Amino acid sequence: MKPILEVRNLTKRYGKGCPQCLELTGADRETNQCPRCRSVLACREVSFSLCPGEVLGIVGESGSGKSTVVRLLHFDFEPTAGEFLLCLNGHAQEGLEPTAREAVQSGQNLFALSGFHRRQVRNELMGIVYQNARMGLRLKVSSGGNIAERLLMAGWRHVGCMRERAAGLLVKTEVPLQRVDEPPRHFSGGMQQRVQIARALSTHPAVLLLDEVTTGLDVSVQARVLDLIRSLQQELGIATVVVSHDLGVIRLLTSRTLVMRHGCIVEQGLSDQILEDPQHPYTQLLVSSML
Repeated sequence: MKPILEVRNLTKRYGKGCPQCLELTGADRETNQCPRCRSVLACREVSFSLCPGEVLGIVGESGSGKSTVVRLLHFDFEPTAGEFLLCLNGHAQEGLEPTAREAVQSGQNLFALSGFHRRQVRNELMGIVYQNARMGLRLKVSSGGNIAERLLMAGWRHVGCMRERAAGLLVKTEVPLQRVDEPPRHFSGGMQQRVQIARALSTHPAVLLLDEVTTGLDVSVQARVLDLIRSLQQELGIATVVVSHDLGVIRLLTSRTLVMRHGCIVEQGLSDQILEDPQHPYTQLLVSSML
């Protein structure tokens, strides 16, 4: 099956860098900070692909670079190097201007687009759910208003249609419909994540990015949110990237997994295979800590 998303040699460096950065950092060096220039390689030369309907996990400890990867794919900040391609000939792209549409249809590097066209791609074709709801929601705006805001950015203009779409998504994500006009600041953490999920799904995205969506929630709430995500993904068939430090989340949601440490991929493969027969010492440590 042909991938709909490809990432090639994605690198994000904080600091001016030096010729020795790549040589002196990484999993083998046990650090992502260059001892010579003190620059930090949050992720380095990360490459992977994502097929239609696939759920890919990225797992690692805090500081491994996993969240940096998905935030780069969401154009939250600029990469230092690398390519990001979407190949979505069969997906609706009415809201894209010709330049952005051509880039998506022909598999061009999206990082080379202007900021305006990247925002179009993000608003039309991608959805993200952050660990911290403050990053994904305006907490003083109604839950329905948060969804409508994203629809506006994707080109929707009819107020009635936007309200109907918001109401339908809140019901689908198990948010009581009577709370459509209530701001998320009054909601529990689990309910805020449900509103984030509804907002992320509002434009029928081709790719969904989930960044530590259950971290910090009570165990019982985590289970309900994970069940919701799994059922929605199976129903809608959205290609999804799941970032987590929790191997239980990876086991439940994903079919294939990347293991990251110090900004590098140290192991990748089928999720069941990695969890049952880990090869890299770091992956073995992660799995043993789960037992």
